[in-house]
Amino acid sequence: MLIDTHCHLDAAEFDADRDEVHAAALAAGVERFVVPAVALANFPAVKTCVARHAGCAAAYGIHPLYVMQAAEGDLAELRNWLQAERPLAVGEIGLDYYVAGIDPVRQEYFYVEQLKLAREFALPVVLHVRRSIDTILKHLRRIAVPGGIAHAFNGSRQQAEEFIKLGFKLGFGGAMSYSGSSRIRQLAATLPLHSIVLETDAPDIPPVWLDRGRNSPAELPRLAAVLAELRGLPVETVIHQTGENARAALPGLLA
Repeated sequence: MLIDTHCHLDAAEFDADRDEVHAAALAAGVERFVVPAVALANFPAVKTCVARHAGCAAAYGIHPLYVMQAAEGDLAELRNWLQAERPLAVGEIGLDYYVAGIDPVRQEYFYVEQLKLAREFALPVVLHVRRSIDTILKHLRRIAVPGGIAHAFNGSRQQAEEFIKLGFKLGFGGAMSYSGSSRIRQLAATLPLHSIVLETDAPDIPPVWLDRGRNSPAELPRLAAVLAELRGLPVETVIHQTGENARAALPGLLA
């Protein structure tokens, strides 16, 4: 089963043609879509999006790049949403030490508090891990959650193995289509296949063939083909196994 484990279908970039984008992805063979929220303000848009579009499931969380605009009361509101909606996961949460001007202490506070909510509700997490993997892992070892996905993984082999030990899957998408992304391509080629899930991060992280244009979930089959080529496997094998992996990481996809 083709599952896009990270797709911001609610994003403003899709306002003009969201139904068409979703229909094109279905026609391309994508059967499930994980739509993570990024801030309290977009929770209603995510809810509306997944209700309208077949195969879509929501995750609710406060993204690290949005913590500067968030109020502490947003965490209580997130708890209310988790209780009322029973989403697929808590996400997109985590840390981003790449973008300047986002207080790392505030990021860490929101990350830790959301891990605690995930533990409370026994939900997996969808993690943003850019330039922050060691700190991400430090708190995962301390606050046990039922696994999840390290989205857009770009760390080391050792870090990948630590996520796998903790029961996480690793998300690979457009970045592995670039010949210059040697470390990501090497990981995609050699990590255990049972540890990998596919994602687009649409409308972001466009694959090389889009020439920096808007990404969409309809690109997922071609990303599956890239992974299959890197691993020397039939694309059908990659599609089947990554789908099984996604459903293991996010059991709500089985519903």
